[in-house]
Amino acid sequence: MDMQGTRQLAVNQQQAWDALNNPEVLKVCIPGCDRIDLGEDHQFLIGMAVKVGPVSAKFTGKISLLDMTPPASYTLNFEGQGGVAGFGKGTAQVKLIPNDQGCELQYIVNAQVGGKIAQLGQRLIDGAAKSLSEDFFKKFELETAKIFSTSQDAASGLLEPQGVDQANASPAGWLSTRNVSLAALALIVLYFVLR
Repeated sequence: MDMQGTRQLAVNQQQAWDALNNPEVLKVCIPGCDRIDLGEDHQFLIGMAVKVGPVSAKFTGKISLLDMTPPASYTLNFEGQGGVAGFGKGTAQVKLIPNDQGCELQYIVNAQVGGKIAQLGQRLIDGAAKSLSEDFFKKFELETAKIFSTSQDAASGLLEPQGVDQANASPAGWLSTRNVSLAALALIVLYFVLR
């Protein structure tokens, strides 16, 4: 299965990257997410509950990051398992493209799925995938609105962070980059498992 998509974000590229690097934001935004744990070398472990029609399952997944270019792009390998409900694995390329409205999130996914979820009707799966994706982006927009004010910095044109303790902010680097992939993975896993 191959898929691609885009989503316009109301924050600039760096702000989108920063918000996607916040595990608390991700946990709030990912529908059904109940855990995000740091795994070994450039990996995250994620747990989430998904229900599509008559099939409900708790999925666990692992993400490995490759080709990281903060704050612009990365490639990730992912795999998710939901017991008899199904599994998914594949790769995704994710980009944040700056534009006049903020930035655009672009993704291209190659995935394989199996199990009971793969046997559900395409219309039911597509509807659930679209709903979960919309839920994520609505929550993400609300969370970024909490983090960034609408006042513009005259010199840079950047939204100013609100309530962010810069002294305790996480350093940029591969650890933060892995969090970005969690958000993308959540969208991608939800979509490819339900598609």
